[in-house]
Amino acid sequence: MSFTRRKFLTTAALSSTAGLVLGAPAIAKAQPAERFNWRMTNAYSPGSPFYVEGPGSPTDVIAKINAMSGGRLTIQHFSAGELIPALEGFEAVQSGTIQMNAANSYFWSGTTFAAQYFTTVPFGMSFMGHMAWLYHGGGLELWEEVYEPYGMIALPLNNTGVQMTGWFREPIEDIGQLNGLRMRVPGLAGKVYSALGVDARVLPGGEIFPALERGVIDAAEFVGPYQDRRMGLQNAAKFYHTTGWHEPSTTGELLISKQHWDTLPDDLKIIVKSACMAACLESVTWSEAVNGEAMTDLVDNHGVTASMLPEPVVNALREATMDTLASEANADPMVRKVHDSYMAFKANHDRWAGASERAWLNDIIGV
Repeated sequence: MSFTRRKFLTTAALSSTAGLVLGAPAIAKAQPAERFNWRMTNAYSPGSPFYVEGPGSPTDVIAKINAMSGGRLTIQHFSAGELIPALEGFEAVQSGTIQMNAANSYFWSGTTFAAQYFTTVPFGMSFMGHMAWLYHGGGLELWEEVYEPYGMIALPLNNTGVQMTGWFREPIEDIGQLNGLRMRVPGLAGKVYSALGVDARVLPGGEIFPALERGVIDAAEFVGPYQDRRMGLQNAAKFYHTTGWHEPSTTGELLISKQHWDTLPDDLKIIVKSACMAACLESVTWSEAVNGEAMTDLVDNHGVTASMLPEPVVNALREATMDTLASEANADPMVRKVHDSYMAFKANHDRWAGASERAWLNDIIGV
């Protein structure tokens, strides 16, 4: 090999090595991904299944977000009373002092009635229809529009499926018994009951049992057999009515400060949304898995009488519901917009449900 060729190869090798060495500092100086440390408050008491702990719960969502983000978004959870009172999450997130709050949007219906539709609507859609409206019928976009003036956004957090009408110290046999009845019931259902003479009260979950046991209230609704049994409501009242009229599908809400949400990179936003969507499925399937055994246990072992509300009572509740919805929609353009969207979607979904699930229930298993 000639001297000239050896010199060329040596020079090229040195030049290539130098390039690698010179390139190394650029890699070493790459900045690590930004980390976010947030706080989430909760409207429900410490240890509550579904609402605090367990499949599809807020703490489960937090664990998923932490794992999927590789620790880039960590969230500290505070149950009701640990940082703020149970029903003050809306104000805390709006002020920006807390980044997130777990609750149900109908707790804020006194501030903006349109919030009711994102939790549930009496005589409205089941889990399948409600979630379809939120994710594919414009519901999520309307939810964001409703909260825009308050500087917040929200995501569906979990879902109980159909709820029970509630616990009564005396069985409801006619509509006249509702007049003067003191009942714990939030949201639109409370307005409907009030129209029929009920003294409707909003109490945090942890206050329901003592109020019912001491006779401060005559009736209370919470969720369903598993959750209600855990709270001991069967020890304060023995008549357990159903139809699911007031909450045919109850969706939880993850309320998020818009100013903080906007600081997250897109991949972390997708992680939060995906964790919440997974929780909706996990929570409703968990509820379906545990409620059957709990209902049997309440009736067989705790002296509970479970029965449907009489048809005339249900009809009166339906009429009062439609009147209340119409009145609220006529009074507020934003409520009207949400109402019309929900009801239009429901009309289409009802037709499909009638030809699919309802037909199957009626004809195949005789329900």
